[in-house]
Amino acid sequence: MGLVYADIELINAADLEFAKRHVIGEEEVRRMRLNILVDSGAYMMAINETIQSQLELPFVEKRKVQLASGQVVEYDVVGPVDVRFANRKALCSAFVLPGDREPLLGAIPMGEMDVLIHPKRQELVVNPEHPNYAVLKMK
Repeated sequence: MGLVYADIELINAADLEFAKRHVIGEEEVRRMRLNILVDSGAYMMAINETIQSQLELPFVEKRKVQLASGQVVEYDVVGPVDVRFANRKALCSAFVLPGDREPLLGAIPMGEMDVLIHPKRQELVVNPEHPNYAVLKMK
């Protein structure tokens, strides 16, 4: 299986709430579209410092993570970030990777959006069993 990328929109969720309350205008909501590596082996969303500085997501905490190499490192966690793909969205936290490292869409936001990697087409797709809305598993 090769690398899978998807066009994802990331939005500062606090800005969305301020816009909803008419504290800021809709045009002031910080958002960006990115082509992100889809990594079902990673649990969470991971963005880099450049994305963080543009979206200005609030700091939540520091957490330790184990990389694929086995090394344990500590990263900042920020959020909430609103993640959108096709007709789906998820609200999640994100690890902040150093510098311009490649951002990742992990299993938690994928599960919340009810999306999956199509094995033959090698692309992110909405779950064909639920094409119009996400259905989350509770068991």
